[in-house]
Formats: sequence, C-alpha cells, structure tokens
Amino acid sequence: MVSTPLTPCGRARQAADVGRDACGGTSPTRILDRGHPRVRSAVRNLGMTAQDMEGPSAKVAALRHAHRWISTEVRPVYSVEETRPVSRVLRLGRGSCSQRMAVLEAVARAWGVPSRVRGLVVDGTFWYPRFPRLRRLVPDRVVLAWPEFRIDGLPEADHAAAPWLPVSELFGGAGAPPGRIGGGFTNAGPKTLFEALARTNVDWDGAMACPASDGSCDLSAYVLTDLGRFDSRDEFFARHGQTLCGPARLLAEPVLGRRAAGV
Repeated sequence: MVSTPLTPCGRARQAADVGRDACGGTSPTRILDRGHPRVRSAVRNLGMTAQDMEGPSAKVAALRHAHRWISTEVRPVYSVEETRPVSRVLRLGRGSCSQRMAVLEAVARAWGVPSRVRGLVVDGTFWYPRFPRLRRLVPDRVVLAWPEFRIDGLPEADHAAAPWLPVSELFGGAGAPPGRIGGGFTNAGPKTLFEALARTNVDWDGAMACPASDGSCDLSAYVLTDLGRFDSRDEFFARHGQTLCGPARLLAEPVLGRRAAGV
C-alpha cells in the first residue's frame, strides 16, 4: 500500500504535448530569487566572473563548481517544501535535492545562463531503498523538476539535447572530471540524488551508455509521466502541484525538513 491520499487532488498530470517547448530564462522568480542579497552573496563567494565563463566549456565548468559548492554549503535533508525560495534555503543551510537544484538554477541565472525544468512524475518505489521502514508513507507518485541549462555552442556530438544541458549530463561528456564512477544511481547508498550527479549516471530516458552490467544507469522504468518542459520551476509547480498536499507538507516538514538525507 502506498500513500495516494497524501498527494494533491484535482491535478491533471498528463503526458506533455510533444510540440510544446520552453525557452527558459534568466529572470528572477519567487523560488529562484537570484536578486536577493543572500543569493548575491553566495554568487560572490563562488568567485566566478563573466571573464571566467567565456565559451561553453567554461560555463559547464562554472556550473560544476557551483554544484560542488552547494553540496558542501547546503546540508542535505528530506524537506518537502519544494517551492521554498532559494534565499531561505541558503539561510537555513539545508535543503532537499529539489531545493538544492533550485539553488544551482538561481546561481546559473545570476551568471546569465538560462535555465528551465523538465517535469517528471516518478514512481514512488524508486525511493523505497531510502525509506525501508516507512514505505507505506512514501507517495505513490513523486513530482520531479529536473533542471536544464542553455549553453550556446555546446557540442551536439556529446550532448544530444544541445544547446540545452540537462543537469544529469553536467558531469558527463567528453570533459568529465576525474573520479566519476561507472554504474548508475540506485538510491540505496548514502549519497543523495543531488550528490550522485557528480559521480555516476542518472538517466531518466534510458539513453546513456551504461558501463554497469546490471543496467542500473537506466531509470526510465520509474518515469510514469513526462510532463514536458517549463520556463521555470515556479510555472511547473503552479501547474502540477508539489508531491504532497498542503496538510501533509505541514505535518511532515517539521520532521523531514531537519532529518539528514542519506542516513
């Protein structure tokens, strides 16, 4: 039994229109409040300038640097408030994978790199290994906002979706940094989905070459619905709602919002 009653009602989460696209952007939003002093301070702490990001390779390197900084500075927890503004996530110093990806988006937009999100509905069983004793409370469908970054000049030979770079390919391709391991993300180890991006493959489409013999790179079987692309995560969540309904988030956040992820 899974927790269908905990999910929002009245949301028509249908597969995306294949002709629908999204341009993304660099403008601040309520969630991606890149103009907030705390966000601007974080961008300054990263120590990158416009001169450091000339050309696609430099932009990718900058985003990798930002990802590593977020992994260190924002502690992973199981927060369920997916529309929390980035400035508040930084103030708290902790956040879920979704919230930390929002921080990465806000930084990218502050650097002038457009972002958008792909909306996915993922089978809740994907999170069973992380909550072995609480499976009955795991929602049967989890809404996921998966970031993509527009980097003009990105080589199509390495990135099929160029000029858009999905966050799952941020550490892949010909310029992958050392230390990246084979295999895919199983959600069973101490590393969360956000940290996993830097060290292994996270493939929602079953399109990446997988060095693991067990095929663990291919997570496409967990994708129940592809909701398409949206100009911002604000637009996506406004249209499709969060994973949990409001009352469930109100009850769960005081506990899960402080519980360290990966333990």
